[in-house]
Amino acid sequence: MKKRLICLAAAAACLALLAGCGAGDGGDGAAYTQEQAQEILDSGAFTDDLEELDCDTAWALYGLEDAGLEREDLTGGFIRRSAGATCEELALLEFSGSDEAQTAVGALETYLQDQIDSNRDYRPNEVPKLEDAFLQASGETVLMVVSNDAQLVEDIAG
Repeated sequence: MKKRLICLAAAAACLALLAGCGAGDGGDGAAYTQEQAQEILDSGAFTDDLEELDCDTAWALYGLEDAGLEREDLTGGFIRRSAGATCEELALLEFSGSDEAQTAVGALETYLQDQIDSNRDYRPNEVPKLEDAFLQASGETVLMVVSNDAQLVEDIAG
């Protein structure tokens, strides 16, 4: 009986540890910040000047409604995108909850794949940036970065 209780306690401990390890979660679950996004923008990871986009434009661009989200789920953001010379962009999207952030990751994966497919013939030199994009949810935020220096972005985003 004692052996069975020890096994049950060990199994419960393992399940508790696994519950804290969500896929796509940025480590401790702390949300990404606009300060981190600005640090990435200022880091030299981009070869092009990026222009600011508003959340309504990002909502449509990233197909968040098609993923099943409501517009009010996107509560804020820090979005910068190349005017067209490159595929470089930085999007910190803030959501009403972590479930909404996880849903948005799927929409952004689709967005990135569509960008890869449409740029393969048009701008083939940009495809490696898209294939090596940083995309991760943490807390109630999602950070997506398409840059010339994925390692630098990873170092800053953690």
